[in-house]
Amino acid sequence: MTTAMTAVLPERARTPLGPAFPPATADTGADSAAVRPAPADLLDRLAAVPGGRAAVVAADRELTFDELRADAMRIAGRLAALGVGPESVVALCLPRGAGLVSALIGTLTAGAAYLPVDPRLPADRRRYLVEDSGADAVVALGGGPDDMPLSPGVPHLDLAELLADGTASTATSSAPAYRPAPVTGNTLAYVIYTSGSTGRPKGVEIGREAASRLLAELEEAGIAVTEGGRVGWNASPSFDASVQQWTRVCRGDTLVMIDDETRADPALLAALVADEALTDLDLTPSHADPLLELLGADGDPGPGAGPLTLLIGGEAISPALWSRISALAATGAVRAVNLYGPTECTVDATAGWIETAAGEAAAPHIGAVLPGLRMRVLDEKLQPVGEDGVGELYLAGPRVGRGYRRRPGLTAERFTADLGPDAEPGGRMYRTGDLVRVLPGGRLGYLGRADGQVKLRGFRIELPEIEAAVTAHGSVAEAAVVLREDVHGAPGLVAYYRATGPVTEAALKERLAAALPAYMVPAVLVPLERFPTTVNGKLDRTALPEPPQADTPRPAGPDSPTGSGSGPAGPGATSAGDGLSASEALIAGVWTAVLGAEAIGPEDNFFKLGGHSLLAIKLVSRVRAELGVALPVKAVYANPRLRDLAAHIDGLVAAHDA
Repeated sequence: MTTAMTAVLPERARTPLGPAFPPATADTGADSAAVRPAPADLLDRLAAVPGGRAAVVAADRELTFDELRADAMRIAGRLAALGVGPESVVALCLPRGAGLVSALIGTLTAGAAYLPVDPRLPADRRRYLVEDSGADAVVALGGGPDDMPLSPGVPHLDLAELLADGTASTATSSAPAYRPAPVTGNTLAYVIYTSGSTGRPKGVEIGREAASRLLAELEEAGIAVTEGGRVGWNASPSFDASVQQWTRVCRGDTLVMIDDETRADPALLAALVADEALTDLDLTPSHADPLLELLGADGDPGPGAGPLTLLIGGEAISPALWSRISALAATGAVRAVNLYGPTECTVDATAGWIETAAGEAAAPHIGAVLPGLRMRVLDEKLQPVGEDGVGELYLAGPRVGRGYRRRPGLTAERFTADLGPDAEPGGRMYRTGDLVRVLPGGRLGYLGRADGQVKLRGFRIELPEIEAAVTAHGSVAEAAVVLREDVHGAPGLVAYYRATGPVTEAALKERLAAALPAYMVPAVLVPLERFPTTVNGKLDRTALPEPPQADTPRPAGPDSPTGSGSGPAGPGATSAGDGLSASEALIAGVWTAVLGAEAIGPEDNFFKLGGHSLLAIKLVSRVRAELGVALPVKAVYANPRLRDLAAHIDGLVAAHDA
């Protein structure tokens, strides 16, 4: 980071708590009148932001708004020279950083849509996204993650060459005026892929007006209201929550890019919140859990500082976590909102402040629909349910997406004619597949899915897609995947399979890791001789056996770091093997508490015993609590063997005592 822009960080602007979300009934929206006029396009708003203000803060570069707009015009001009324009799709295979923001805004400035392709995805997955979307170009760093083209015949562009002036952009008086290509409200803005029930991920198409309305509605609801905000970009670009984060730059807020190491370590993330004076941070409940104890521990947000806004979504919040967040919000250190919404309806559809009245039990809910959207809670006969009734949630309004890219049949199945009394002519509604209860005041209680889709650490996962990947192995006849709440101490995926030939767990896990994103690789593989069935001969998922405990080594697949809270365990709760040094015995005790393993030796590997990113964070929390050592999460990955981790911690203790 350059000294010029970080020498004086702004205090957090005082942020109002915002209005209560407007009431809605089971068959209306926050505003059941005619559709509101479309707001200004995001790039029109971006064009009006003062040029000297900080736009992006990242480890690689920092950009003012003038510099960001100059970057965008440079990239847009070179894309246009290749014939890229409205309805074109540009795949951005870039890590979170200033370059990603420039490329994203540059793509939109050219009138085109962006397709996020996380460089950490398996090569086959990246290739599928580019080919299935029909992308017109790929932008990457150099030759890309593997120095191999993702799709033959598709132009692959080096970001440095698009920027032309190297890694440091300079906006000067000779820079061309910022003039985005003209578009309509329905012009494609982005395509984001989600897990597919047929085994094929599907691309969701969202238009420019829908993206502009998202930001306007978050502002109207009192959520995105901080003047001169400093917003952490925490989500993967492939996760739709990232849209909510990058759009904030268009209202003049500063984007602070959070690298993978920081977002995986609660201590580092809490330090960044303070050091960068963040005003807004979006994260999943599992990511928020270990962070809470490090935020506003003394209940004082600081002199002249406003509360940090936590935008929490991606998965259900437990009553215990709801209560903890409410308590922290009551101190004034944070204000927190629970956000819900499918990718198909432009990220966020409902919102509710996280608070619990004195003397009342925590009662998590997903709030009411945001302004401009309309909800339908319908029973099996597509009739509205009344208060306290349960039904499937349908969403209507101008933020409903265009559909699934190049999948007209699936689009027709999920995007249906709007049946509401306030429906617009030709209007559509999206069938979410989520079951909800209608609460007083139009709020909704989330009850779960009506199909085989689950949420894990904020990622939407279609279990049939994983099952298809398992059965793609030539010796696997059938498979079933379930989400268990306690897999080595945290929620995780368990894959059951029946083999007709030789199948090793290590080989199957390696095959899945090469085909699926890390968050979709099952934590445990369980071979079965036969699957339990119901009296009708169908698979009985409720009768599938519990996965084995982590008392024998089993290879661990990669896992995307998000976060989880530390679980209860007492010191000395280990039955570690003989021959351990004093420090090794202490660490073995922590491992036992975290992993639930019965016997641990000095050569054991944390990840081969069932550890993953959530448990690595839990391990760090236990080490800090029991040994008083500030152990970074990356040290667990660098020293997965017990003996090595104990030696590393011994070194930290020695350095601290010196």
